[in-house]
Amino acid sequence: MAAQQISDAELAGQPAAYWTGVAYEALIAYTRAQQAQKGYTQPQFWLLRNLSENDISPDGEGMTLPELREAMTSYIRPEDDLTAEAEVLVERGWLTRDVEDRLWLTEEGEQARLDLARNAPAIRAALHEGIDDTDYVTTVKVLQQLIRNAGGMAD
Repeated sequence: MAAQQISDAELAGQPAAYWTGVAYEALIAYTRAQQAQKGYTQPQFWLLRNLSENDISPDGEGMTLPELREAMTSYIRPEDDLTAEAEVLVERGWLTRDVEDRLWLTEEGEQARLDLARNAPAIRAALHEGIDDTDYVTTVKVLQQLIRNAGGMAD
């Protein structure tokens, strides 16, 4: 079935929440599918990033799963099982667990984080295909204004 063409006037009257929701789900699904093809999950990558002093972690100290969940609260999805994801990384030797149940990034885990991060530019390029950077920036600024108009924080 061919997609129906919607006029600019009709698009202007459509709810932003609908389109941002559709975009969010499509972008997450695409990103996760690309990562799965490379043998890892988005939550696994986030765990590595949050434990790396060279990335998100401010100090490279180990963290418990509840601490990691709290650190990821703004982007983790309800279906993400950090316990299972962390166990996979422990089995791979990318994380270790101490006697206080804190997870620590190993040297192999840091190298894996660097290797996995190399996939991000290709994912971004595919998602941004046909979108001029100027249009992208305008879109993000419009979304930020919508967030502020809704009483949210856009910074």
